[in-house]
Amino acid sequence: MKKSILIAVIAVLGFTSAASAQEFVYFGAKGGVNFTNMSSDGFEDEKSRTGFHLGLLSEIPLSERFSLQPEVLYATQGLEADRTFAGQTVNGEYQLDYIQVPVLAKIYLIEGLSIEAGPSFNFLVEEEYDFESDFGDTEFDTEAGSTFEFGGAIGASYKFNNGFFVSARYTQGFTDVFDSDNWDDDAIKNNGIQAGIGLMF
Repeated sequence: MKKSILIAVIAVLGFTSAASAQEFVYFGAKGGVNFTNMSSDGFEDEKSRTGFHLGLLSEIPLSERFSLQPEVLYATQGLEADRTFAGQTVNGEYQLDYIQVPVLAKIYLIEGLSIEAGPSFNFLVEEEYDFESDFGDTEFDTEAGSTFEFGGAIGASYKFNNGFFVSARYTQGFTDVFDSDNWDDDAIKNNGIQAGIGLMF
């Protein structure tokens, strides 16, 4: 797992370095809030989990209105939901933390305002399940999550002249959150909204 994350980060940095030989490259940092959920017929009374994202990015201009924007983010995802086990319904919160590596195509509609979309390569680094039952509150680490998730993102951002920017995007996982060997037959996929601020320099 650690090797996979390191390879992904090196690939992004290497791509950025190669592009900088031809174009001026902007670098930056960003952070913000996540509102995430999971899609599954096995969940009841779902509520989104509020988390955060924090990381680094670069913007590689390829023309006046088109850029590539690779990012490396630490992002918390999951949901709160009721689930029935052996006839007993428990309320629990799945906490799944990822290193996300989105590579976005960025199109400027007008000066400062852009739309962005692209794939995201996500590596699970931490998972935990907290639940409430008749026996009290319980918290434990699980090993049911898929170590890699392929997803995508689409959104918009506005960059001010001083380099500060605001952004919002919708994220969607295309592969299952949990390994089939460790979970039931329900297809479960991440989705959510990220809203943040950052600085390019």
